[in-house]
Amino acid sequence: MTNLTFGQFYPAKSFVHNMNASVKILLTIAYIVAVFMVTAYHFLGFLACFLFVIIASIFAKIPFLRVLKSIKGILFIVVFSAILQLFFITSGNVLCSWWIFTITDGGLLSAGYITARISLMVLGASLLTLTTTPVDLADGIETLLYPLKFIKFPVHEFALIMSIALRFIPSLMEETDRIIKAQKARGADFESGNIFKRIRALVPVFIPLLISSLRRAEELSNAMDARCYASSKNRTKYKKLKLTYRDLLGTILVAGLIVGVVYLNGFYAFLTVAL
Repeated sequence: MTNLTFGQFYPAKSFVHNMNASVKILLTIAYIVAVFMVTAYHFLGFLACFLFVIIASIFAKIPFLRVLKSIKGILFIVVFSAILQLFFITSGNVLCSWWIFTITDGGLLSAGYITARISLMVLGASLLTLTTTPVDLADGIETLLYPLKFIKFPVHEFALIMSIALRFIPSLMEETDRIIKAQKARGADFESGNIFKRIRALVPVFIPLLISSLRRAEELSNAMDARCYASSKNRTKYKKLKLTYRDLLGTILVAGLIVGVVYLNGFYAFLTVAL
């Protein structure tokens, strides 16, 4: 849990760190769209998205292994989704069969497809949080949602809630790890028994974690009150987001990725028809 990457900021002076936060959010959304545009069972598009993440991590001066660690947090979801696809997709040729379970080449391809899609989405989102501070992230969200102010939507409060939630993800995970180690020191067993016993063993962890979360929230609210924080209309910003050549170049690169994925989809369709 202490190796959790998603939600953490990696301090560095890089091309990606100096980009406009609102532009980075839009480019992350565009990247996720590119991942979803990859045709089923067509892994060349996924390879292009993966290479894009590697190039982006180089531009961000972030070790790629650190970016790759972000998958740890959703590893259970990835494995569970892959297992569902593997055993419940029955299209294609049968590879092996046991009891009520049948594994086909279609299910195997579908499992790989789901695994690649979820992993690539998380890698792209983790790059956003690694290269953007919570304050800049809140400012970027507020800038993008500014038109909603005309319908009286609390844009600033919503952006603040989002940034605080992202900021406290690693803190809560570290607190959970600390509580689990304390419970193990007192003789608690989280690893033996069936799944129901393991879930019951986690109950003593959830209660102190909830109390700790409420305490953190109260301390944060008291600190904000002590600093006379108020989301008024006349509130100013210490740093104003500006568009630079970095944002234009990043937009061109992501647009190139989308065009590349579309081209690869068409090329794959052409090969399928030709063969």
